[in-house]
Amino acid sequence: MTLPAKVMRDGLLEKRSSGLLQLWKKKRCVLTEDGLRLHDCKGGGGDAPGSAWSSKAKELRFERMATVDCVEYKRGLVYFTVVMATGREIDFRCPQEGTAWNAEIALALVRYKNLQAVQTGRNRHLSKSHLGSTGEDEEL
Repeated sequence: MTLPAKVMRDGLLEKRSSGLLQLWKKKRCVLTEDGLRLHDCKGGGGDAPGSAWSSKAKELRFERMATVDCVEYKRGLVYFTVVMATGREIDFRCPQEGTAWNAEIALALVRYKNLQAVQTGRNRHLSKSHLGSTGEDEEL
């Protein structure tokens, strides 16, 4: 059984739709150690206390993310793009005050990639030590 990933941030972001009109839609975003989950808003209110969030979430996993870039500051908002490994770009915006979402997502992505690299290095090291302990002579 896998433990649920630790939540690092939970709040509102706006995502640009991929449709013809490319409208900005409010999403409840949950940033975890594994990626970003996007929940649709069921009511019209977004921040309103009575508005509900859908339980169905779209997940942008760090293993499939390439980078966070294209940061622009305009009229109190931060605009940024999450670039997936496939090349697909997903545009977001959020208020500029406080720690911006783009910075937190980028840091979490770097942390994830570093942990993956360390794990890969450990696995290589373990497999080399295992090969060396078989009694066979290794010549370089």
